[in-house]
Amino acid sequence: MFSDILLDWFDVNKRDLPWRGETDPYKIWISEIILQQTRVVQGIDYYYRFVATFPTVTALAEADEAQVLKVWQGLGYYSRARNLHAAARSIVCDFNGKFPSTYADIRNLKGVGNYTAAAIASIAFNLPYPAVDGNVLRFVARYQGVFDNIANDATRRRIEEICARWIPAERAGSFNQAMMEMGATLCTPKSPDCAHCPFSRTCYAFQYNQVPQLPVKEHVVKVINRYFHYFIFLKNNQTLLQRREQNDIWKNLFEFPLLETSSEIFDVNRYLQTIGVQVCTPPQLAWQTKHVLTHRNIFAYFYVIPVADFPTLNPHQVVVDCNKMNEYAVAKVTERAMKEVGL
Repeated sequence: MFSDILLDWFDVNKRDLPWRGETDPYKIWISEIILQQTRVVQGIDYYYRFVATFPTVTALAEADEAQVLKVWQGLGYYSRARNLHAAARSIVCDFNGKFPSTYADIRNLKGVGNYTAAAIASIAFNLPYPAVDGNVLRFVARYQGVFDNIANDATRRRIEEICARWIPAERAGSFNQAMMEMGATLCTPKSPDCAHCPFSRTCYAFQYNQVPQLPVKEHVVKVINRYFHYFIFLKNNQTLLQRREQNDIWKNLFEFPLLETSSEIFDVNRYLQTIGVQVCTPPQLAWQTKHVLTHRNIFAYFYVIPVADFPTLNPHQVVVDCNKMNEYAVAKVTERAMKEVGL
């Protein structure tokens, strides 16, 4: 039987991960959210740091969002951290601080989709809901010979139905972890280890030499180029930071004041004259980089500008001592810029 073979393999070959064997739904939730857009190797240290700083859902709910973002700094996709914080407050308010124990209630938490809800429900409460992520989609598409586009919702539902027939009620959590482990360690996107796969004799893709062709994934993403010109104003070992308030990337993170333009063409001297900033020495382009996000390429330019006086502050701007910059949660591109210019 499929599930018996899978679980026998998993019991022997599963990786030793800090959340493996965990039964606390809060910690399982944290690990699953971290791993949504993060490799396991990178996520381990963040998992340890996050649960050490916020050991319970109540501790997370009571924290300030700025503190949550600071602990999350470097992981990217910061909406995950904001959603965790908002969901923790909902759990405290609606469930008296006790993590919900039904699939429906878990699924209703902010930032929790079908996969994450199924993973938490099965691992923490042994509820038989199939957790289908990219690893599982790939593995099942190859094993069953599914040639439909796995980027389509209909194909995902079909594979969820297949997994629902396989999942054993007595070991639902282990089954879901084993399916994900199979895709992560053996049935990988490139160069899968079919020689050590316990399903090679019954796998459609292996038997019919279709491993390179499966899964079929066609998902056209329009990538937008954006041009950010950052101003590192310096005066008496102080600088300006501002919180991103708009509903955009890096919301609520801090960064240097900036101007976004439609192209890379930009005259920083003319702009500073326009806003009435008196410089002590000519501004210098200290660092530039291309920062790649899922749907955007950010071309970032950082100008160091010693000034006689800071420009008039906006409500979301603050004057910061340069030796206290690390107290503020910033996006990775800003963190790198700070190191490049010695802040």
